[in-house]
Amino acid sequence: MSAKPASPGRKKAGKGEETRAKILEAALALFMERGFEQTTMRAVAEEAGVSLGNAYYYFESKEELVQAFYERSHEEHLAATASRLEAERDFRKRVLATLHAKIDTSEPYHRFSGVLFRSAADPHSPLNPFSDASRAVREEAVQLMERVIDGSSLDPPADLRRELPYLLWLYEMGVILFWIFDTSRGRGRTRHLIDRTVPIVTRLISLGGNPILAPLRKAVLKLIRELRDGDAFAGGDAG
Repeated sequence: MSAKPASPGRKKAGKGEETRAKILEAALALFMERGFEQTTMRAVAEEAGVSLGNAYYYFESKEELVQAFYERSHEEHLAATASRLEAERDFRKRVLATLHAKIDTSEPYHRFSGVLFRSAADPHSPLNPFSDASRAVREEAVQLMERVIDGSSLDPPADLRRELPYLLWLYEMGVILFWIFDTSRGRGRTRHLIDRTVPIVTRLISLGGNPILAPLRKAVLKLIRELRDGDAFAGGDAG
């Protein structure tokens, strides 16, 4: 197995973390004020009070700044879930805790996430959460879902267990998309969505172990693997 490449946020670990954090904060502020496309690395450097060369030393591009934001957001999510998962084995409650923790830690970035979405929604953008550039943080987020499952009393069929962490991450991405557009106070509608859909999702997962539903489960999982891997569609759009 090849070694996993270091994510952008870890590349300069131990070297000028205070400067690095200052540059990232300056970039987030400018992205919110001007948008991603209109913000330049020179403007970020000026806002942070560092030279342009120093800014490029820590971040090779604006895209790398956003990847560092993704990583920081994920690390905050990990910290928020640690104690909640340690004390709970019920699978439904573990999923609830993980999703609510995601909203808790994401809330300070709600406005920025809406600005970022304009660029990240482009399927060809490296800022897209499904892009190769986002692979490291995406894989770590899927690994968190692995821990949600492993520490629970859930015992799904082996084929469903293999795909379940990725499916739970996709579910989380759907919740985050809803959260981005949620203008309710305290993101109450998103909280309600989590509280109402987690029991449905966990019930469907439990039903996945029913022998009668095995053919349907296998067909659904096969389709998910095909769409995720995408090798058959590498040639682009037909027609």
